Amino acid sequence: MKNKEKLATKTKRNLRITRYVIYKETSVDKREQFWSFIGAFVGIALIAFFQSYQLPRLENVLLIGSFGAASVLIFGAVQSPLAQPRNFIGGQIISAIIGVTVYKFVPDIIWLTAPLAVALSIIVMQVTRTLHPPGGATALIAVIGTERITDLGYVYVLSPVLTGTLILFVTALVFNNMTKYRSYPTSKRWTRSFRSNS
Repeated sequence: MKNKEKLATKTKRNLRITRYVIYKETSVDKREQFWSFIGAFVGIALIAFFQSYQLPRLENVLLIGSFGAASVLIFGAVQSPLAQPRNFIGGQIISAIIGVTVYKFVPDIIWLTAPLAVALSIIVMQVTRTLHPPGGATALIAVIGTERITDLGYVYVLSPVLTGTLILFVTALVFNNMTKYRSYPTSKRWTRSFRSNS
């Protein structure tokens, strides 16, 4: 009976420690949550606004799914190396080029083109030191997207990818540098020059 009690006590203690460590590692203070929400909301809202009010005449798409994942990084994980401008902008552009190239030059066999676009984009982002996880989604969208997306060809790289990426980037520069508690990008040189001009 004594062994069972010791085991139960030890198990409860380990569970409390585990909960504490997991909660502590993933908790974000209210200020960070507020600015993450505001930045992501405004960034995505701007892209959606331009798509809704400016692009219907052009039959163009500006809002793509990978921008949601990119927003998690550039507004919610500001200090992450994967959220920095080189990775964010470079990873999105490289992946878009790769996705369109795979769609254009590889036979339309989804079980071949989809994984090839994602895998190639990962390798090229690693080689160019621009790894940005949402870039994999950007490459995948170029291959499996609707006809409106696939018909764009390499224009997909300029719009929606580059245009939307730049809108999110400028929004991130503004909202991630509004308080002394956040700075984006993490490079002091860039942050200092941005803040001195505002």
